[in-house]
Amino acid sequence: MRIASHPSSSSSSSGWSHFWSSARRSKRLATPAEKAYRDSTELGLSRRLGVIDLILLGIGASIGAGIFVVTGTVARDAGPGVTISFMLAGASCVINALCYAELASRFPAVVGGAYLYTYTAFNELTAFLVFAQLMLDYHIGAASIARSLASYLINILELFPVFKDNIPNWIGHGESIGDVLSINILAPILLILLTLVLCLGVHESSIMNCIMTVTKVIIVIIVIFAGAFEVDVSNWSPFAPNGLQSILTGATVVFFAYVGFDAVANSAEEAKRPQRDLPIGIIGSLLVCIALYIGVCLVITGMVPYNLLGEDAPLAEAFTSKGLKFVSVLISIGAVAGLTTTLLVGLYVQSRLYLGLARDGLLPSIFAKVHSTRHTPIHSQIWVGLVASVLGGLMDVRVLSHILSVGTLTGYSVVSACVVVLRWKDKTSSQVSSSAEREGVICLIAVALCGFATGLLYRYDASFIFLILTIVIAVGASVALIFRQNTLMVVCVKYTKRKGNPKVYADAPGFSCPGVPILPNICIFFNMFLFAQLHEEAWVRFVVLCIVMIGVYAIYGQHHANPSAEDNLYIEAPVEEDP
Repeated sequence: MRIASHPSSSSSSSGWSHFWSSARRSKRLATPAEKAYRDSTELGLSRRLGVIDLILLGIGASIGAGIFVVTGTVARDAGPGVTISFMLAGASCVINALCYAELASRFPAVVGGAYLYTYTAFNELTAFLVFAQLMLDYHIGAASIARSLASYLINILELFPVFKDNIPNWIGHGESIGDVLSINILAPILLILLTLVLCLGVHESSIMNCIMTVTKVIIVIIVIFAGAFEVDVSNWSPFAPNGLQSILTGATVVFFAYVGFDAVANSAEEAKRPQRDLPIGIIGSLLVCIALYIGVCLVITGMVPYNLLGEDAPLAEAFTSKGLKFVSVLISIGAVAGLTTTLLVGLYVQSRLYLGLARDGLLPSIFAKVHSTRHTPIHSQIWVGLVASVLGGLMDVRVLSHILSVGTLTGYSVVSACVVVLRWKDKTSSQVSSSAEREGVICLIAVALCGFATGLLYRYDASFIFLILTIVIAVGASVALIFRQNTLMVVCVKYTKRKGNPKVYADAPGFSCPGVPILPNICIFFNMFLFAQLHEEAWVRFVVLCIVMIGVYAIYGQHHANPSAEDNLYIEAPVEEDP
């Protein structure tokens, strides 16, 4: 006698099977013909950004008002050694930038940044979760920056006697109502104005960013040169008054001062010569930022003894103490310019990420619409401006600042892993079994977990022996990642022997990150080390948001994503010829 299976059990099994197969899909990139068609119609964005525009885009995103504040606040603990802190953090960011530069050069004509890279290297669900973590950072960050910009503008107005103490807090500084609500009228007005500029077109918004960024950089250079004449070299001794640990701790803090160079990767579809210019824009903007930060550090610690630096506006106070009050005014102007460009680029990046997901069906199709004449994602741009305006106008989002940076560190870590995984796929193609690829992913996860464990041990002053142990395990996983790939040689050497290049980690098309897989592993380890330094609520936010977004994907994403994404294809970037 035949027993029929229970319908609910069968339905549950079928639902789980569909979810799992959908979650594991990888991105199929557009073919050259599809790219050409998109560029020639209203579906595509406008290619208006040259290499200088991209460099200034990265600088505009990275250097805000923090260059005038964080340099001094960290120097209070690290002393003149804060210069080394910025060098170490800058070196770490350079390695992250090399990974971003390779992937931006590999996929030079598609919008999406870290989301796109994750979708191609890993799968649909992982890419969706990376987007969610990044977007929460962007939304809260934009609202917080808008409130800071509003406050700075009010401070400048109050320099005039007619406005002194006559501007209500609810206009620009914020009027708190309870523990969560805080009314600020100026912040959403500023966000609306910048959103309108971005809706006009990338050319117009790029001009504004260039003007504001150049103004900001000129002011920083003036500050450095003006302060150089007031430096007393005796203030640089002792160089590390609180020891090496304070310098290392300072490096974990100032790392986030460099965040922003990844914004360049999201402009791939609007760059004139993306394969050549994107890596230059990413790395060039970061190097400029490193030079400016180090210059400010040397000046501020040379002008005033580190233990006498102020807390709220250390650089401005240092110049005021030397009788150079006009420089303090310049610093306020530079802070406004810095916050404006950071906010402008942040809103720009958000809209491009929404555009990328909507094209893939993971978000409603309205976000994928591009204006036929302006060639900008109008609906996406208005949406991100609206969200930021509501948050910035009604909530004291600065109290949420301790849960930020989760998306940044998550994105940086996953992008580094993407570089390694895509190198495997390049060289071995379909000849590598899925189990062999899973072993490699396990090694990458082991490096990440060791980085997080090392960070926790360092944070809670655990025994030095345990720190060494976790580092040794991470090194072992990295070595395994290298040598286990030699077993793949037996599989793929017959396919590559004729070309004389049987290496598993072959160079990527376009710009190639050196030292793969070692440098990406260093990135993953250090990024997760920093993740462990975040507030405990940031860890809770990471887990909760992942759970919520998995539910959103199960309800909406898996059913609306583009089915063609099941094809695990990507187009290698062609080498561009000089005109």
